[in-house]
Amino acid sequence: QVQLVESGGGLVQPGGSLRLSCVVTGIMIRFYRMAWYHQGPGVQRELVATITGSEGTNYKDSVKGRFTISRDNAKNTMYLQMSSLKPEDTGVYYCNTITGTSPWGQGTQVTVSS
Repeated sequence: QVQLVESGGGLVQPGGSLRLSCVVTGIMIRFYRMAWYHQGPGVQRELVATITGSEGTNYKDSVKGRFTISRDNAKNTMYLQMSSLKPEDTGVYYCNTITGTSPWGQGTQVTVSS
């Protein structure tokens, strides 16, 4: 049974940084294209960053140069390093496969506000 547990969110001022983590059980992430998703207030969840098995990465335009996705296959854990945070980055962040077919975790709340 696949389980995704996100953590690391919090309240941060504009321009600040956070590092999100996602511990995955039930699948070996090295064999999957994985992703981080963002759900802002009142909007649908959207994909913001992906990482492939060969460590290729891709980002939504609005986060390019500010967010970095990575993973530790030995720990079966994904990360999202977020810097230069903006108020529009506020929302709940989730990890999942790139197809979003694993059961969703509870996500981790990020609030960017002064």
